[in-house]
Amino acid sequence: MRVLRTQNWFMPIMGSLIGTAWIALLLWEQSPYGRYLEHGRWTELGFAAAICGVLPGGDMLLPGLLYAGGWLLMLATMMLPTTLPLLQRFDCLAATRGDRVELIALLILGYLLVWLGFGVAAHLLDAALHAMVQRSDWLTINAWVLGAVVLLIAGLFQFSRLKYHCLDKCRTPLSFIMQHWHGITPRRDAFLLGTHHGVFCVGCCWAIMLLMFVVGTGNVGWMLVLGGVMGIEKNAAWGRKLSRPLGLALIAWGALIVGGHLKPTKYETILNLETGKAPGFDVPPMLLARVDEVIE
Repeated sequence: MRVLRTQNWFMPIMGSLIGTAWIALLLWEQSPYGRYLEHGRWTELGFAAAICGVLPGGDMLLPGLLYAGGWLLMLATMMLPTTLPLLQRFDCLAATRGDRVELIALLILGYLLVWLGFGVAAHLLDAALHAMVQRSDWLTINAWVLGAVVLLIAGLFQFSRLKYHCLDKCRTPLSFIMQHWHGITPRRDAFLLGTHHGVFCVGCCWAIMLLMFVVGTGNVGWMLVLGGVMGIEKNAAWGRKLSRPLGLALIAWGALIVGGHLKPTKYETILNLETGKAPGFDVPPMLLARVDEVIE
């Protein structure tokens, strides 16, 4: 009876937490502070700039805290739903334990910390690329190159062995728990179970998550789409079959961006007939037919 009661309450509680995260993220995006979800130079303007000027190291501390808060909300909305099968099975396994809630919290904490580490690395890479663009006139004019490269990398990764190795680990939560949960040191084991699952989840989904830096890190609509794609890949019976078509679509998207910006340059031919009237110089009729402009 206790196990049944646990199962009945687990999904509503997790659904409420995830739903609350979605609502908070949507309200944040629609508020005057929605720009703080993006990676622009928002700390140089308005309220955030004032705080950065007062706090010691505020130009690094405040952006870091706001970014971490936004990223954790994104993880709660996009990634936590994809790991519900593992959490539900672990909840059943620990249903008779008095520390069940604590163990589940430690599992989630370990999982989110791994993704937070990835987010920090992605943010630093994004900042480095922005600095590179500012120093390069060519990249400033052709910033589309970076977006196309990310799309192509994400698409190619969908065909890699690492992708499928990590995806298979994520798609078999029960065997994953049996492999990593020993129960001898329950708190430590629960935390490590979360970190191990987080590592494989990052290994499976990092390329798709990087797409947020292409479409906009504060775009709630794209969060919903990409989160749904990762959830289907990891949990749907046919989800494994989605990876390759998704890879082809991303490669095609990147190729379209490249093709759209690499149109052949058109040169105009102008013929000055004053020069053509010089003694000993006759303008061939074929040349006259092919020029774009003739100066009499």
